[in-house]
Amino acid sequence: MDAGARLRAVKRLTWLVGAIVLWGVAIFLKLISLQLIHHKKYLAMARQQQEMKVELPAARGNIYDRNGQPLAMSLPVDSVSVNPRRVPNLSIASEVLASILNIDREELAGRLQNAVELKKGFLWVKRKIRPAESERLKSLHLDWIDFHPESSRTYPAGPVASHVLGMLYVEEDEERGAAGIEKALDSELRGHAGTERLLTDVHRRGLDSQISLAAQAGKSITLTIDEAIQFTAEKYLRLAVESNHASTGSIVAMNPNSGEVYAMANYPTYDPNLPPSKNEPPGARLNLGASVPFEPGSVFKVVTLSAALETTNIRPDTIINCGSGAMNFFGRVVHEAKHGYGSISMADVLAHSSNIGAIQIGLKVGEKNLLDYVHRFGFGSKSGVPLPAEASGRVRKLERWTKTSIASVAMGQEISTTTLQLARACSVIANGGLLVKPRLVLKDGDIAQQYEQPVRVIRPETAITMRQMMEGVVIKPFGTGFHLPRISGYSFGGKTGSAQIYDVASHHYTHLYNASFMGFAPVNNPSIVVVVTVNGSKGFGAPVAGPAFSAVMAEALRVMDVPKDLPETIDPKSDDQKMLLAKAATRADADNAADAVMGDESSPQPNILEEEDTVPSMATAAAVTIPVAQVIIPKKPEGSQAPNFRGKTMRAVMEEATELGLRIMVAGSGVARQQVPPPGSILQPGEAIRVQFAR
Repeated sequence: MDAGARLRAVKRLTWLVGAIVLWGVAIFLKLISLQLIHHKKYLAMARQQQEMKVELPAARGNIYDRNGQPLAMSLPVDSVSVNPRRVPNLSIASEVLASILNIDREELAGRLQNAVELKKGFLWVKRKIRPAESERLKSLHLDWIDFHPESSRTYPAGPVASHVLGMLYVEEDEERGAAGIEKALDSELRGHAGTERLLTDVHRRGLDSQISLAAQAGKSITLTIDEAIQFTAEKYLRLAVESNHASTGSIVAMNPNSGEVYAMANYPTYDPNLPPSKNEPPGARLNLGASVPFEPGSVFKVVTLSAALETTNIRPDTIINCGSGAMNFFGRVVHEAKHGYGSISMADVLAHSSNIGAIQIGLKVGEKNLLDYVHRFGFGSKSGVPLPAEASGRVRKLERWTKTSIASVAMGQEISTTTLQLARACSVIANGGLLVKPRLVLKDGDIAQQYEQPVRVIRPETAITMRQMMEGVVIKPFGTGFHLPRISGYSFGGKTGSAQIYDVASHHYTHLYNASFMGFAPVNNPSIVVVVTVNGSKGFGAPVAGPAFSAVMAEALRVMDVPKDLPETIDPKSDDQKMLLAKAATRADADNAADAVMGDESSPQPNILEEEDTVPSMATAAAVTIPVAQVIIPKKPEGSQAPNFRGKTMRAVMEEATELGLRIMVAGSGVARQQVPPPGSILQPGEAIRVQFAR
């Protein structure tokens, strides 16, 4: 090879080596660009092609009653998705999935076709399918169908406590609380969703999965509600509303000392497991007891009389002039519900529920003081219970009162309140003068909720005096609550209310009423407060709301194991006692019936409240005001001497008669003044002692 050829070969080799070096440098620079400079960009692109992120929903926290009974639960279910790019035949897939999952085939086919055109590798078919649907799909063994574990909300007790619990709605594939505790504590119950990464091949088939962020389940909430008391409240509220052809109603049962709400029932009600329907009554999902105010009527007289005991020299035995049954107050004529009472004591004003008497007492208290005590008892402000849309009611400022406003407010008009607020106000009397904050949450997760210290609003002696007068409402023969069913083994007190419903359109009061009864038991150491309100009734407080009160109170006292403070009534299961009950409940043998029960000779013959079933017939008990009295079975029918009842209170006389096994008949009120036969007389077998009470 000559020199020229050798030189040309060297040049070619040099160019080749140079090209190889440049190519190597370019590759090296590209590697630097890929691995260092643009590493994150290309890594993200690769992951976008090879990985999918799937959200792992968090299990919603459960809701329990105070005894650990589940009221709302989240149960594991499957959700179904597909990879549209792996579906062999969209038409067949749509047909199979639609028939098993009960969804629209054409709508699903359209979604699948759209996902394929957009080159999507993931599509939800149906969330939270039924177990049977899941089993049928899994039995097909189709590799393009994926199952994802989720949870579904269920309410085991159906409509029980539905207004307290609330319900859920779905927003952007996420469950959120729509009402009740579900909404108020949504952030605690919902928890935090997790994330799962799926590694796929070029055909978007899953190769591996990794949980990058574990789902954190929501906290479980324990309520103060007792399912047994709640069930009883809803049962008898429904009976009270339906048997009196009313429109709505609500009941609240609570502990007056701690503020723990044992039951909050509303009617009409609904099942939170079911979506709203066209046939659902209007307002069925409203928590009436906390959110819908109404004029309370005569139950509010408790506030008026409490204010009088605190700010004036009026006492229970102070004589109040109630006139002849009508009062002209600045051109407005106020009538009594029945007839004039003349001059009666303050205690009898409450027992008779005298409108004129309450007005006279309210005038002594004065506008400023009366409004002050209205606020002290918690009216006009929210109680702070953890429920959305709680109403504060309406209490007008003093400058907006008219000349007749003090008369209206004194007897429970020109003011609005909720059943929950009434329960809170009644608790002031029951617990010795303290305003408590109602509580619905016992534990948030494992953390017990702190009990807020109540605020003293009236003196203890005022509360005790009011308890005694409210007991008179139900034990005095002329008391508006005398005909309420008795509660076996317990004393109780309360106040009736029959507020005429005001028609805003016509600016007149109608002939429909908000019939209420609020009360407590036992009298000396109240453990339970129950308030019943039935709206839109043509009947009055005691016969309409009374039977439900007695039923709920009896159940609450039993469930909470409150010690009895009175001798037992007879057991209606005994044949002999059944005969006595029959005599007491019929007028066929008036003399025998009169001897069988304690009561005024002229009072109607009673039906007996059976402890097991509480109210024999809500329709009958609500429509006809029939007293329920204790039946005393004589222990010593022969040779017994009549004790000296003179100077003793009605309760003391009843307790002594029960202990001795004597039959008594009472008349009047106050203390015992006369008795027949006189003290020391030998009683004939079956002979009753007639005791006359007076002040």
